[in-house]
Amino acid sequence: MLNENYNTIQNEYATWLNTLGFSSGLVYDYKFRARDFFEWAEQNNINHISSLTQKHITQYFEYLQSRPNKRRKGGLSAAHLNHNYMAIDKLLEFLHQMGMSTAPTPTNHRIKPDKEQRIKNIHPLTQQEIKTLQAGIINTYSNLNFIQQERKHEQLKLIFALYYGCGLRRTEGFKLTVNDIDFDKKTIFIKQGKGYKDRIVPMNTSVCKALEHYIYNFRNLQKVKHKRLFIQSVGKVADSLQELQNVCGDEAIQNKRLTLHILRHSIATHLLQNGMSIESIARFLGHTSLESTQIYTHLV
Repeated sequence: MLNENYNTIQNEYATWLNTLGFSSGLVYDYKFRARDFFEWAEQNNINHISSLTQKHITQYFEYLQSRPNKRRKGGLSAAHLNHNYMAIDKLLEFLHQMGMSTAPTPTNHRIKPDKEQRIKNIHPLTQQEIKTLQAGIINTYSNLNFIQQERKHEQLKLIFALYYGCGLRRTEGFKLTVNDIDFDKKTIFIKQGKGYKDRIVPMNTSVCKALEHYIYNFRNLQKVKHKRLFIQSVGKVADSLQELQNVCGDEAIQNKRLTLHILRHSIATHLLQNGMSIESIARFLGHTSLESTQIYTHLV
């Protein structure tokens, strides 16, 4: 539990990011990373924001580079580290904006990703493994009653429609509402994706039918206060993939890392294998640079 000083700053930081027009997903992410920083500060007896120095920021960044990954083996990736650095830099900018002239200055410290290492860390699923997982959805959550099972099953099907079928990023898929789906044009409107850019993503026939079924036969019958396609929180949605992985009965799949982003990597790889041009895949994924997309040519 954070002390009152840090807890107040964390919440005000999130409010400030909102007023600047940052996406809700990024606000949540930066607030979470600021909380990690404040927890580290407390553990090191830095109990008030006025005690922070430039040296403390350097020490925290060094700590992150040596800290083990909480979700899997190994340390934090370059991308993960850079997200933390950006969040803390923005926090320091916020402190100066609020009149704290003694606050440490933003560092602009970033790590250049190791392309070869990044390629080694990506393990996309095969097309057959995707089919195996989808076929296994009906076997998940057998301990729950029918209504609870239906909710879990429908959201697992939605995961594959959006993150595999449309190659969306984690936050892009979770923010979608019914109004973002155009069944006549077979497109999905992504508002403020990565880099705050809007884009239109095409749906193939099977994805379109899956979303029509989900919205009209399930989502529109649910009594929830929000308008998002997903009923549950993004954390619970992502966790349901682990349940599916555990019951699929395929040892090769069970030994792989399965996340929402792995589904995105998988569709990109499969499109390339099926002959789609790298330029078309880049537009489909919302990449601003072909360099980001070309990593899949190495995988194939």
